[in-house]
Amino acid sequence: MLEKVKNWESYLKSDPTEWLLEANNPSIRYLTLTDILNQNENSSEVKEAKEKIMMEGIVPKILSKQKEGSYWEMAENFYIRTKYKGTVWQIIVLAELGADGRDKRIQNTCEFILKNSQDKSSGAFTYYGDGNGGDHNKILPCLTGNMLWSLIRFGYLEDSRIQEGLNWIVNYQRFDDGLESAPDEWPYNVGSKKGEACWGKHTCYMCVVKNLKALTDIPPKKRSEGVRNIITKAAEYLLIHHIYKQSHNLNAVAKQEWTQFGFPLMWKTDALEVLEILTRLDCKDDRMQDAIDLIMSKQNENGRWILEKTFNGRMQVNIEQKGKESKWLTLKAMKVLKEYYN
Repeated sequence: MLEKVKNWESYLKSDPTEWLLEANNPSIRYLTLTDILNQNENSSEVKEAKEKIMMEGIVPKILSKQKEGSYWEMAENFYIRTKYKGTVWQIIVLAELGADGRDKRIQNTCEFILKNSQDKSSGAFTYYGDGNGGDHNKILPCLTGNMLWSLIRFGYLEDSRIQEGLNWIVNYQRFDDGLESAPDEWPYNVGSKKGEACWGKHTCYMCVVKNLKALTDIPPKKRSEGVRNIITKAAEYLLIHHIYKQSHNLNAVAKQEWTQFGFPLMWKTDALEVLEILTRLDCKDDRMQDAIDLIMSKQNENGRWILEKTFNGRMQVNIEQKGKESKWLTLKAMKVLKEYYN
């Protein structure tokens, strides 16, 4: 492991903080004030930045395209056909941008998703629903994690429907790392090839990441024993892969795209997102070091990180520009370094 220095900022080639605090991105400004500079939520500067998220920039542009105050594009195709312009994807992006869950438009969207996507019998979320709940045989674990994380961000943690979803993760999330045969009961046998993509001999890595992301957003004092148990298992599952490698051959990268950083990630993941989750859990493990080194290698002389992959052109509104310095990636990298090296 690299020898740690007293000040995490010593790992930056240049200090990008003033750049992140620029007024042109209120979400980044707000998160820099709170996550990097540790300013109190009640300070006037933080309050002002938070209010502007709903007034300026990407959030109001996305909300301006909302239909009937609750969904985007076609109500019945909230996941697949209008990917990545449908309702599911807007909820994820708005949550990432720090949109205010008290806003009526966002509350309406949350209720729309709960009505149309959540399987009433299990609490998981599905890619198809008929207006009376999601299809029991069309659940997606990564979608479940993404929706629960977003809804928790929007203030729904105590809602019984969210608790049901969290219980689904506790009861069904697997951490298989190369079984002889995949499980064949519900929910592991739904979807194409009996759910092979999500629940095959090797559990889908993205599913683990998105579900752990949701559980991590539960305040520690409100985590049940079952939630704590899954957090421990999920973190270990990510660590045995050294974040982005093959667990049975640590000299090999599992997926090259996990080494390329992007924002937003939607259902995909990368090493930066995984490290952001693990460091939020105060995890400091030697098996994270390869990924930490990867982050460090991508920093330019300005102390900034480049956007390497994007869904621009496929979303309701483009966010940053591929190949250019990214405020989102820079903020996330700084947060990881701050938590890991403090």
